[in-house]
Amino acid sequence: MTPDWLTALQQFGHTRSVSAMDILQRQGEPQRSVFWLQDGTARAVYHSAQGHERVKEFYFTGECCFLYLSWLTGTAADYSLQMLTPGRLCEIPLRLLDKPEHLAARLALLSQQVVYKEKKEQMFLLNNPEQRWQYVQANFPDWEQQLTQKDLASYIGISPVSLSRIRGRLNKG
Repeated sequence: MTPDWLTALQQFGHTRSVSAMDILQRQGEPQRSVFWLQDGTARAVYHSAQGHERVKEFYFTGECCFLYLSWLTGTAADYSLQMLTPGRLCEIPLRLLDKPEHLAARLALLSQQVVYKEKKEQMFLLNNPEQRWQYVQANFPDWEQQLTQKDLASYIGISPVSLSRIRGRLNKG
């Protein structure tokens, strides 16, 4: 069920289909939209000048996909938003979140993000790589089927080879 604040926002958006690997937001460009994923999976990813990728977070069906820091500071995006699977989304003007009539949306999104960020920070600070993988398995059991090993490893801050070794150890024991 779509929350009332999201229903109020989506009337200002437009719905479209997207393909796997489509870029929704380019790193280094101003952010102008919130993408409500009606179907599909996306990621926020940093691309270094050396060609390395670092996954910041994932977005799944029913979630709003955008970069909070870029929105709150009015700065260019530090990450790209990229579809991982084909899907359907509603693109909503980001500026609506700054309007008083959409305060409920703003508060709901900010509260949700603070909780998510606190849990992710806790995962990184209190756990070694093996424990971080176990955290992901316990808290996001569908991710292993939905995401690549490369993306999962990047999310928990290790190489795909290290993740493979951790998985092997845990599956043995």
